[in-house]
Amino acid sequence: MHENIMAEANLSTSHALGQITEITGSTATVLLHEAFAPVCPPIGSVLTVKTRSSIVLCLTTAMQMPQTGDGSENLSGRTIAVELVGELPKDSKGELCSFQRGVSTYPKLADDVHAASADILRRAYQFDSETTVEVGVVHQDTSIPAAVKVDDLLGKHFAIVGSTGTGKSCTTALILRQVLSKHPNAHVVLLDPHSEYEKCFGDAAEVAQLNSLRLPYWFLTFEEIIEVLVGRRPDNVAEIEILRDLIPAAKYQYGSAQRGGGGGRQRLSGAFAKFSVDVPVPYRMSDLTALLDNEMGKLEKKNELGPYKRLRARIETLCFDPRYAFMFGSLTVEDNLKDVLKQIFRVPVSGKPISIVQLTGVPSEIVNVVVSVLARLAFDLALWSEGKVPITFVCEEAHRYIPRDIKAGGFEPTKEALSRIAKEGRKYGISLCIVSQRPGDLDPTILSQCSTLIAMRLSSDSDQRIVQSALSDAASSLLESLPALGTREAIIFGEGVALPSRVRLSELPADALPAGNSNIFSEGWSKDISDDAFLDEVIGRWRSVDQSAKTAAKAPEIMPDAAAPPAMPNGLPETVDRRAAPGAQVVDKSHLRRRATDIAGTDYVPPPQPMPEPPPAPPPAEPVVPAPEAAGSPALRKLAQRVKNLTS
Repeated sequence: MHENIMAEANLSTSHALGQITEITGSTATVLLHEAFAPVCPPIGSVLTVKTRSSIVLCLTTAMQMPQTGDGSENLSGRTIAVELVGELPKDSKGELCSFQRGVSTYPKLADDVHAASADILRRAYQFDSETTVEVGVVHQDTSIPAAVKVDDLLGKHFAIVGSTGTGKSCTTALILRQVLSKHPNAHVVLLDPHSEYEKCFGDAAEVAQLNSLRLPYWFLTFEEIIEVLVGRRPDNVAEIEILRDLIPAAKYQYGSAQRGGGGGRQRLSGAFAKFSVDVPVPYRMSDLTALLDNEMGKLEKKNELGPYKRLRARIETLCFDPRYAFMFGSLTVEDNLKDVLKQIFRVPVSGKPISIVQLTGVPSEIVNVVVSVLARLAFDLALWSEGKVPITFVCEEAHRYIPRDIKAGGFEPTKEALSRIAKEGRKYGISLCIVSQRPGDLDPTILSQCSTLIAMRLSSDSDQRIVQSALSDAASSLLESLPALGTREAIIFGEGVALPSRVRLSELPADALPAGNSNIFSEGWSKDISDDAFLDEVIGRWRSVDQSAKTAAKAPEIMPDAAAPPAMPNGLPETVDRRAAPGAQVVDKSHLRRRATDIAGTDYVPPPQPMPEPPPAPPPAEPVVPAPEAAGSPALRKLAQRVKNLTS
């Protein structure tokens, strides 16, 4: 566009467009020569100023024509505002070197300003091909490719923002595809809340769906398990304190059983203090429910049983719900942390450098918990691997997990986990990619940690202000043109690019477009659906019938079992609480709701249990008839005899 204007005016870059009339810090004002005033360079174009030791590059940010009293055009007074963004320094022989940010030698007043030649633009925008990837073309000159520096883009976090329909998902897929094409041994985790990225990467992606994802409940920290088992009710204090005491006890029991020690309940007091509620140590839900039953047996007041009953009912619900099978549906409890790390973080890569975690079927009430667990695992793996496993964590729809106001939604541990990656991840080799259509709803602290910003069209004033304040780049005024960007256009600035620039992004192949990217209404409304089985299939997927069938063979952690009461670590079947109040025998029936967790194999299905016969109805009580001697009058005796006759 700009080059076409210049060509039409038959202008040469050897002719000065104007002269510098004012310099203030990183900005300058250029007075255009009258001959070039009608074709002043558009916003965002690159201009150059020659100094004794370099060529300073400037970006056009504004233009102005003074008003005249009679309404005539004052071409001689037209000015443009530019920002000094960097320079091409000269070596000892006078040859131009690579572009560098900042200005070491400032221009002077009356210095000539030129339009940047194609050679200057190529030197400014292009880097070493081994360390960069091309994502499109420069808007000012479409013959020049737009490239991003991989290490600076990923190593210092980046964000992709834009309104719905501007191409955020396509941009995310484009950048990741370009990076993976040059780095086939990468480790990328992409959170996919709408199942739209599955076909974007072909065989290079490991897709973790709800029926293949495994995140055992014992991975969860105490805050996370509270979110799952208790929720955010205002009256949940009692349940929280119960779990704070019993989860370490359950961990101790499992650890003692694994070591073959006698970890009986008589040894639990104080012995499990070393098992913190936050340490990822395996434990059985059956042990936790047995401990709940045991504690209920010691309570004499019925009004104190409410928290215990609610916890037990919630645990049973989760263990039988197929939607929670990825967390509670394992037949046996085992330390499978290594397998989870291999699946999610691709260690080893095995030809699939990116893992896509689909969150579509995850219950909405625990989506934040799942994101929190994955973010924690990513940071800890990068930390304890001493940077040998660099990870890029891509958070799609990030405003759901790191909102500006945590009271309006979100989950504090999730926000803390992602914030930790943003603030400390660079030291350990983990980078964060934030993708959002509402940057105004994002936590500004986390957004400010992103050193590269890819901004697409934004219509909201609040979103534009947030993006403008996120980076302190000299060319932040470029973002004022955000509402005017077209589809597949973006303004990229920050550490990942040399010059802040408007870029026309490359187009993805048709078979790599994210799902839901095309207009489905005209196609979907072009024909009717007459197949009656269609709704059956929809309802089946809706109710997760397929997942239920897959998890049916995997007995839930708690299910009816007619086997004998399980032996406790001391070898005795625990059927009576010996610590109950004196004289009271409280039968512990928890074994009726537990399954044997030590059964070998994964095909165990408990035998069907017959429904118990209802107890016989008690015989009607005999009416109380006063004894003859107690009846003081013939009338009473007559009434008593009549009642007896009616009931006999």
